[in-house]
Amino acid sequence: MNILLCCSAGMSTSLIVSKMEKIAESRGISARIWAVSESVVRSEFIEADVLLLGPQVRFLLDEMESVCGENNIPVDVIDMFSYGMCDGEAILDQAIKLNNK
Repeated sequence: MNILLCCSAGMSTSLIVSKMEKIAESRGISARIWAVSESVVRSEFIEADVLLLGPQVRFLLDEMESVCGENNIPVDVIDMFSYGMCDGEAILDQAIKLNNK
């Protein structure tokens, strides 16, 4: 599974990516998880199975749903509480559920 995270600068999600990777590995899930800034997401989303937006870039949701929808890539906004707590497990679960829809 390829999980792309997008935030304002692509840096605030780096800790979340690390936590998600550890949880995925502990569960035996093969996943590529990476984060990019809002300025780069339009060129990176095509490589993703799932796109999760940080709460601070939720304004991109409509645009990314439209663009990603044409490529059957589901998009959602990361739960603000999970994001704030850097809860990699909850965010990984959100990505898995989104991918399974």
